[in-house]
Amino acid sequence: MPTISVSLEERSYQVQVANGALDTLGYMAEKLRLSGKAAVITDSNVCPLYAERVIQSLRDAEYESSLHVFEAGEQSKNLRTVEEIVNEMVADGHDRSSFIVALGGGVVGDMAGFIASIYYRGIPFIQVPTTVMAQVDSSVGGKTAVDIEGGKNLIGAFYQPKLVIADPMTLLTLSPRVLREGLAEMVKHAALREPKMLQTLQRLSGEIDLGFTLSTIERLPELIAQNIKIKARIVEADEQETQGVRAFLNLGHTLGHGIEASVPYGELLHGEVVSLGLRAALYLSERYAGMPTNEAQEVLRTLRSLELPLQLPPNVDTAKALAKTAFDKKFVAGAIRFVLLQGLGRPILSQEVTQEDLAEALHMLTTPTLAF
Repeated sequence: MPTISVSLEERSYQVQVANGALDTLGYMAEKLRLSGKAAVITDSNVCPLYAERVIQSLRDAEYESSLHVFEAGEQSKNLRTVEEIVNEMVADGHDRSSFIVALGGGVVGDMAGFIASIYYRGIPFIQVPTTVMAQVDSSVGGKTAVDIEGGKNLIGAFYQPKLVIADPMTLLTLSPRVLREGLAEMVKHAALREPKMLQTLQRLSGEIDLGFTLSTIERLPELIAQNIKIKARIVEADEQETQGVRAFLNLGHTLGHGIEASVPYGELLHGEVVSLGLRAALYLSERYAGMPTNEAQEVLRTLRSLELPLQLPPNVDTAKALAKTAFDKKFVAGAIRFVLLQGLGRPILSQEVTQEDLAEALHMLTTPTLAF
C-alpha cells in the first residue's frame, strides 16, 4: 500500500493509496484515536455507491455515525448547503468530540473540510476521495472552501485532514468524462515536476473510452501516489501559499477559474477548464518565459490525447470570463500572480502578465489548436 506522508509539524498526516482501502476507514480512525461520533458527508451520486460500506467500516470499529447527503454538483457548494448540513449535525447530537468523513469528489471534500474547520471552531476530518481529481489533488493540502456569486472558492480556510484514504477501485464507477477531467490535474503535475509522466498519461488515454477496467485500476495506485507526492512536497514547502511555491499549483487555474465562473456551475467540469487554462498558460509561457515550443506542444499533445477541451465552447462569454478572473484569489493588491513555465519542470511566478494579455489569451482559446 503506497503511503505518502504530508509533513506539516503538528498538522502532519498520511495519505493511504490502495485498491480496497475504503474498507479500512474504521480501523484507521481507531489508529488515529478518534473517539467521537462520525458525520459522513457525501453527495447524491456517491451515497448509493459507497456510503453503506463506509458506515459499516465505522460500525465494525464501534463508531456511531450519521449520514448527510446533498445534491451532487458544483451548484451545491455554497453557504446554504453548509448551513443545512451543520443544522443536521446539531440535530444528530454532534459535538466538539465528533469527526467528519468527507466521502466523494472535490466538491464534497472542499465543503466537508470547510464544515470541519468551522463546526465547534474545528473538529477532525478524514478525506475519502472517490474521483481522480480528488485523489490526486483536492483531498491533499488542506484547502477547503465554498463558492459565492462573486467567484469560486472565495470563502474557505486552510484546514488539514487527519488522514486521506484513496481507493482507486472507486474510479470504476466514473464516466469517461469525469475520468478525463481528473487527469487534467495529472498533466499539470507532470508539467510542473515530472515531464516523463506525460508519456505515461498519453499511453493511458486509450483505456478511458468506456471507463477504467480492473486491469487499469490495478496499475493506478503507483501513478496516483506519484501525483500525491508532487502535491505533498509543494504543500510542505508553502502550506498557506505565502512563499510563492504553492502558487505553482495554480498553473492553468487562473483563467480556468474565470471561465468556470462565467457559465452556470457544473456546465464545465473543473478539469476541463484547467485544460483550457493550461493552453492559455502555455501560450503566455512561450511569450513571456521563453518556454520552448516543442515542450509546450508536448503538453498540448497530452491534453488532446486525453480528449480534454482546448477550445472554448461557443457559449462562453470571454468578457465575462475576464471579469470573473479579476476576482480570483490569485490577485494580490490588484496585481495578478500568473504561473508560467520556462520549460517543462521549470515554473515561475510572474507579475508581467497584464489584463490585456489575459484578454488576448482568452481570444486565442476561441480558435482551434494547430495540428502537431
